[in-house]
Amino acid sequence: MTATELAQARSKVNLKKSQPSLWRKLKGQWDLQLMVIPAVLLILLFSYFPMFGLISAFQDYNPFKGYFHSDFVGFKHFHRFLNNPDFALTMRNTICISLLKLFISFPAPIVLALMLNEVNRMAFKRIVQTITYLPHFLSWVIVGGLVMSLLAVDGGSVNTMLIKLHLIEEPINWLSIPEYFWGILIGTSVWKEIGFGSIVYLAAIAGINPQLYEAASVDGASRFKQIFLVTIPSIAPVVTIFLILAVGNLLNAGFEDILVLTNNLNNAIVSDYSTVIDTYVYQSAFKGFSQYSYAAAAGMFKSVINVGLLLGANYLARRYRQESLF
Repeated sequence: MTATELAQARSKVNLKKSQPSLWRKLKGQWDLQLMVIPAVLLILLFSYFPMFGLISAFQDYNPFKGYFHSDFVGFKHFHRFLNNPDFALTMRNTICISLLKLFISFPAPIVLALMLNEVNRMAFKRIVQTITYLPHFLSWVIVGGLVMSLLAVDGGSVNTMLIKLHLIEEPINWLSIPEYFWGILIGTSVWKEIGFGSIVYLAAIAGINPQLYEAASVDGASRFKQIFLVTIPSIAPVVTIFLILAVGNLLNAGFEDILVLTNNLNNAIVSDYSTVIDTYVYQSAFKGFSQYSYAAAAGMFKSVINVGLLLGANYLARRYRQESLF
């Protein structure tokens, strides 16, 4: 061994000795670790422990017999789901609604953050932020009731305004017209989440070095060009991470929002446009004991596809942008 190699080996040994052990790190951060414990317990309780129930997807599950005494049937319920006449319609609605949310709902908070960043009057900026943040903290039940009131045939604000503007002659039952359902759903989703979603992007924009804007200004870049030359490239890593997560949730087309915007009056009319995998699983699970396994199989099918999309998006981001979740 040469003198150089011996020195490198000694430096590695000294480095390992100088690094604190895992126990010492945890002991030194006991207050921070204590704060994390409730979140870890919450994830274990609601995300990991229920995964044991996925075994019912491979059984003819009977709640009176339990998981250990129900008959195993293999992939029977997966075949039933894939061969069901409603499968094609459900997948079409799920994919179309998910893609609309990806192309409209995903960039909307980014655009709002870029616009708010250009506002110089702090009072006006805070008012806009408060107004756009507020809907996020309202439950979908309240939001759905508000939307139904606005679009109501009798006394709805939208119909009243359009009639007074002479754009329509008679009130329109918006929620009972299938072709309008996707637009109403996406618009409501954007309105509810755009403000809260912009918080992360505003924080990322706030961390940009001001000297980059000064250099761009010296080079003759206008404020509009600075957005594309400085702001967007600087927040691109954050956008990439959230885009990976959005692709990983592509088949989560919605559940609460669709459920509250459909009721006994319009559900049968708009079902060809409103039925997605999540609502289909919910409806199937309560048709009888024998449907528990079928609903679990449909939900597991969606989860497996989402995991595949997440891994694929993460791989492409790591390969072409050197940024990824893992």
